[in-house]
Amino acid sequence: MSAQLREAAGELAAVLWREHTVYRERSGGVVIRGEHVERWISLAPAGGRDEILLRAGRILDGGTTAPARSEAVMPLTAGTAELAAACRRLLAETAADAAPGTAGSAATGRKGGGSRPKARSRKPRRPGRRTRHTGTASWIVLLCLAGMVAHYLWSVRATP
Repeated sequence: MSAQLREAAGELAAVLWREHTVYRERSGGVVIRGEHVERWISLAPAGGRDEILLRAGRILDGGTTAPARSEAVMPLTAGTAELAAACRRLLAETAADAAPGTAGSAATGRKGGGSRPKARSRKPRRPGRRTRHTGTASWIVLLCLAGMVAHYLWSVRATP
């Protein structure tokens, strides 16, 4: 059955995404990763004979995979078009669950209402541009300290 899964996953990956990676899981299933869309699909043997379990989830910022957001059981004899339609539906549910404040996450019974927002990424600095290390507030503090030292020295010399 693993050979059939691998073959079905290869055909399915070509239909779903131009850029993809297909690999085998330790449990005997096959995973299709679409890095550019930050999603993954897993095909694994289901409990019934000639049935496969389709699962879809997100790929997180560090490249790790989040747990599956949606699942479906399909017959292995289903054609590539039917599997692709089921996978697209699962991916749409995954995208709807990933958006914060959507009704899809409330309908599944999850707490929190969606995923955490992504961290902002810094823009890379241009190589020719230099930044100032000392800010205005630091200069004000340094001037105040210098003034206090000058006042102390003046008061020491003024005392007979």
